[in-house]
Amino acid sequence: MSSFLSGSSDPSEHGVKLFERHPADVARALIGMVVTVDGVGGRIVETEAYHHEDPASHAYNGQTPRNGAMFGAIGHAYVYRAYGLHWCLNFVCGDTPGSAVLIRALEPTAGIERMRERRGMETLRLLCAGPGRLCQALGISRAHDGLALDGPPFDLEPSLQEWEIAVGPRIGLTKGVQTPWRYGLAGSRFLSRPFPKS
Repeated sequence: MSSFLSGSSDPSEHGVKLFERHPADVARALIGMVVTVDGVGGRIVETEAYHHEDPASHAYNGQTPRNGAMFGAIGHAYVYRAYGLHWCLNFVCGDTPGSAVLIRALEPTAGIERMRERRGMETLRLLCAGPGRLCQALGISRAHDGLALDGPPFDLEPSLQEWEIAVGPRIGLTKGVQTPWRYGLAGSRFLSRPFPKS
């Protein structure tokens, strides 16, 4: 893994450690980076930020057995099951405990055949378009909850180019509905859904 997670900064991060910032800043910075799990993954094209003071955050009402990873070390995974159906992968971040970024969609670039096997489908665009699909494709489960992102099975590499970022409200919420903390790689066909036109 690149050393920018553990202190040496990537040039695009302006000398600030990636995860030691407000989750909205981290969510934006993650767009274009490549994440893999045991060599399977791709470019991050969609994220959502959740601050501990945000009523839509799992941490808003304090620590529980389910959200414990959010109150642990930054730069670790927080994995939970949504609606009792599928897993969701988050990156713990922020300058105070309880914040995280949901990884909503990837552009598949590595281990694509393994993703197709796990998802039981061929369509490249839909392999990782949405947090549940993404976790199924990458083999993410509760076993990954709390694991560090700077060591196996995770690998996170910085982007070497600038990307146009789309911004909009988060998806599927009943609280904090209008907060514009959803970020995406503008024009990507691998998004979970299009961004509203401005």
